[in-house]
Amino acid sequence: MYAVVETGGKQYRVAEGDVIKVEKLPASVGDDVNLDRVLLVKTDDEKAAVGTPVLKGASVQAKVLSLGKAPKIIVYKYKSKKNERKKRGHRQPYTELKINKINF
Repeated sequence: MYAVVETGGKQYRVAEGDVIKVEKLPASVGDDVNLDRVLLVKTDDEKAAVGTPVLKGASVQAKVLSLGKAPKIIVYKYKSKKNERKKRGHRQPYTELKINKINF
């Protein structure tokens, strides 16, 4: 059984026991998180339920494993003949989740 959930403007295919990194959520380490924007659930007997856009009553329970930052990405802007150069770095924060249960 797996589900497709939406969080942070992105979609993730998850099954029970998976560990995923999502956009930063307002939770601390050890908290339980309920993801209620479930777009699709596919059961073990090959039946799929698709929402319009979300499934009513479906949710995914997860536990926060860690909070962190992704590796640094360098953003360099350059305009020729203008002596314009900008170098910036960015580290995107994330929340690491372990999927415990898919409720459907």
